[in-house]
Amino acid sequence: MSIVFYWHPNSSASPIASALAELDVPHERVRIDIKAGEQRRPEFLALNPNGVVPTLTVDGAPMFEALAIHLWLAERHGVDRGLWPAAGTPERLQAMSWCTWAYVSYGAAFWSLNLAIRGESGAHNEALAQQSLARLDQLLAVLDGHLAGRPWMLGASYSLADLVVGSVLRYSVFLGAPVASHPRVQAWLDKVTARPAMQLEQG
Repeated sequence: MSIVFYWHPNSSASPIASALAELDVPHERVRIDIKAGEQRRPEFLALNPNGVVPTLTVDGAPMFEALAIHLWLAERHGVDRGLWPAAGTPERLQAMSWCTWAYVSYGAAFWSLNLAIRGESGAHNEALAQQSLARLDQLLAVLDGHLAGRPWMLGASYSLADLVVGSVLRYSVFLGAPVASHPRVQAWLDKVTARPAMQLEQG
């Protein structure tokens, strides 16, 4: 199987780089210089019509959207490595639910905060920022409750669900998401980000 990973350092492709490292999946990397606009070239748009990273090709077939790539890697490589639950198990349902929660439910509030702080006009929208922070706080309380009595997202062992959810939360911290106000979430996130795959130099 030939896997090619199109990426740019310190971007939304970084969690995929961490997942590939955690799974030890052989692959080729192609750096896309998004500052130079390489993501808008026709040959790249043929792989990812959104013109963004990350993008993956599997035996030449393209795949885009970070969550889709995460879930494919988890199902294809994670089960054998003990980092993703087997199909048909309650743990698999939980893993898929929490990964989607991170990118959809939490992600919506996170990007709302991003818009409030870094809107297209460059103006700070304080009302939207406060609304977004309140929503993030509610969602973090949900995660904090989930982590009560369990060291990792799915129970006793680390999994790719931790990597996926942790990657989204780690980035949200830079915009001011109130992770530190939720002790169990903060302690868990510290463990996730300390893993070697999350510490690799992404450049």
